[in-house]
Amino acid sequence: MPDPEATAEPIVCARNLTRIYPLGAGTVTGVAGLNLDIARGEFVVLKGPSGSGKSTLLALLAALDTPSAGELTVAGRRLSGRPPGDLTRFRREAVGMVFQSFNLLPTLNVIENICLPALLAGRDEREARRRAEELLERLGLSGRARHPADRLSGGEMQRVAIARAVINHPALVLADEPTGNLDSRNGSAVIELLARLNREDRITVLLATHSDLADGVATRRLTLRDGALVSPPCGD
Repeated sequence: MPDPEATAEPIVCARNLTRIYPLGAGTVTGVAGLNLDIARGEFVVLKGPSGSGKSTLLALLAALDTPSAGELTVAGRRLSGRPPGDLTRFRREAVGMVFQSFNLLPTLNVIENICLPALLAGRDEREARRRAEELLERLGLSGRARHPADRLSGGEMQRVAIARAVINHPALVLADEPTGNLDSRNGSAVIELLARLNREDRITVLLATHSDLADGVATRRLTLRDGALVSPPCGD
């Protein structure tokens, strides 16, 4: 009997995806005619030199930026040409973002930071808090629930940021250099946490990085250069 995930629609389907930015009298190409499928449940590591287009690609997949050309479908939703309200709902419901700089709100405590995306998506406050407490338990941060976010260590901040990214049960987590501000021990712990969420919750992960920390847990490794894939889009 075939594996239903093997025959399911890809979580990411990009066709001729292009992003061109104006720069003075000319233009700069961030993503150049990219074709890419990512299957549900994959853990994809995306590498490339600075300026290769990694962050641009993640911004397009998160609907934080719009393509100049091409077609893009993420989590079953066609993003190309959608109105802003649809893209806002998509960001709240379908994707979670993890950044190098953590992006926690210093005026909120840990559990309030984690709950915020759920509340913005209109979820019940008590249910959001239950989900946040469950995540804190899984991440070993139960004792930090009411701790000020700006009083955490870097490794703790990134674990809280991951909990915030997955509170709405996203189909896809996009991580942009999530270990860039961490030492190797904390960086390895963050990668293992993302790998565990990938294995146990079947969350698809696309991680952009210069580091080799995630190579051992990746189901696929890709490389971007000048906005184009230079490794096969279907595997190593």
